[in-house]
Amino acid sequence: MIQYNSGEYPMIQTMRWYGPEDPVKLEFLLQAGCTGVVTALDQVALGEVWSVEEIKKRKELIEAAGLSWDVVESIPVHEDIKTGKADCRRMTDNYKESIRNLAASGIKIITYNFMPVLNWSRTDLEFIVADGSKALRFEKRAFAAFDIHILNRKNAAADYTETELQLASAYFNSLTEVERQHLSHNIIAGLPGYQQVFTIDQFRDSIEVYDGIGPDELRENLKEFLKEIIPVAEEAGVVMAIHPDDPPFPLLGLPRIVGTAADLQFIVDAIPSPANGICFCTGSYGVRADNDLPAMFRKFADRIYFIHLRNTRRNAAGDFFEDNHLDGDTDMHAVMREIIMSSDKRKLRIPVRPDHGHQMLDDLSKKTNPGYSAIGRLRGLAELRGLELGIRRMMFS
Repeated sequence: MIQYNSGEYPMIQTMRWYGPEDPVKLEFLLQAGCTGVVTALDQVALGEVWSVEEIKKRKELIEAAGLSWDVVESIPVHEDIKTGKADCRRMTDNYKESIRNLAASGIKIITYNFMPVLNWSRTDLEFIVADGSKALRFEKRAFAAFDIHILNRKNAAADYTETELQLASAYFNSLTEVERQHLSHNIIAGLPGYQQVFTIDQFRDSIEVYDGIGPDELRENLKEFLKEIIPVAEEAGVVMAIHPDDPPFPLLGLPRIVGTAADLQFIVDAIPSPANGICFCTGSYGVRADNDLPAMFRKFADRIYFIHLRNTRRNAAGDFFEDNHLDGDTDMHAVMREIIMSSDKRKLRIPVRPDHGHQMLDDLSKKTNPGYSAIGRLRGLAELRGLELGIRRMMFS
């Protein structure tokens, strides 16, 4: 057991768990060194209320394994809320009720995102890195090939340069029909509830709902949503933590509004309440070369209630892949120093999870949720725990 000095506030070590059907069992998370779990009631239909009964059932399952349910990730925000259309009022009221029910069950940190249509986007879920393990990857020419030649999105070509159009066309023509279907499957995996069968036509229809909604309109819809839910969170003693867009740049003609320090400033200014908080994901923010992650963490430290630590390696073409936690473009040492200084200043232990991990060793022969195999995350957590302890000893010895 790692021993910390009195007065230190080490990170709360957690991992994402997808519920009873997750191939990574709760006892594996305990063995990896976790004390808590990050999970969601994915079995509840999008937009419907999370009942106290369902919350209690999940919580008891986690606690029976010797762990605690530390963070909700996520209560999905219905597309009607993001667009401000159709059933927006009922969906918002349901969201408030779910917040109240979680608070009544003792769960006080709720993560969410405000990404249109897709929760995340990758083109390759089995990218082989130099050591033979597998990672998630985003390749811009592959995404453009899907957007223009498979999805056939209206006016898609206008979103790309002439060079990008040529690369996308050449890439599409190089694919077999099976490979084109595989690419589509990888991208659709970012849809909430993607285990269902979505057709290309359905996917295209979901994007067209956003016709006429640009960044300004989406920001205003987020602001209206926050005006509704943050007072409920305050009253219930809950903090909300918004996750950044993944990746943090526009895709499929859809606006992205949570990807930079300026975006975060808009959010915290919109509702100046401590309950209006941030999930700081180094994997998402780190994809942008113009983001200074240690400076961003320092600036918004008082609003950060949950942390994802993940590293990515990008190139000039707009591609990136998920690297080992201590490698890649993000200076994880500098970020960890900010986490330690902030936690000790606030006298607050913040839940942190190794966000994703490479599929490696005998996990290579197993079916896993993309990014959420056991051994890769075990490696990431071990490295991050060691980094934290090493920095603490250097800072406080």
